Amino acid sequence: MNNAIQSLSDLFERDLDRLLQEVKAYKKEENLWILEGEIANTAGNLALHLCGNLRHFIGAMLGGSSYIRQRDDEFGLKDVKRSELISQIKETKKSVLDTLAELPEEKLDEIYPVNVFGKEMTILFFLIHLQSHLNYHLGQLNYHRRLLDQ
Repeated sequence: MNNAIQSLSDLFERDLDRLLQEVKAYKKEENLWILEGEIANTAGNLALHLCGNLRHFIGAMLGGSSYIRQRDDEFGLKDVKRSELISQIKETKKSVLDTLAELPEEKLDEIYPVNVFGKEMTILFFLIHLQSHLNYHLGQLNYHRRLLDQ
């Protein structure tokens, strides 16, 4: 594995482990599903969204997995058991790390196979975007837990 892929792999592993820790840290399982005030997404929905996003854009699109994304469910499902969220996070981590481990270095400069933002981008650029997207929502989830899980 080259340095860029190894670095990305290390970051995805770190932050998916943090996502797992955040979900486990809720004192009450039902608090994963609280919506209050200006907070637009529950922690449970953010976890589902991150898993769906990464399993689709990395696992399926780059790794060729059979995962089929149900984006509406990522925000529409409620009261999914914590154990199911944990299972999905672990499956996501495996999918992401396995895909990155098999990704040849020369692919990083190729154009990502789907035009996501209305312009072409390299696989490396999109992987960096996906990692920052994970980190952004991870911060929201952490804030949600500290604010609403009292």
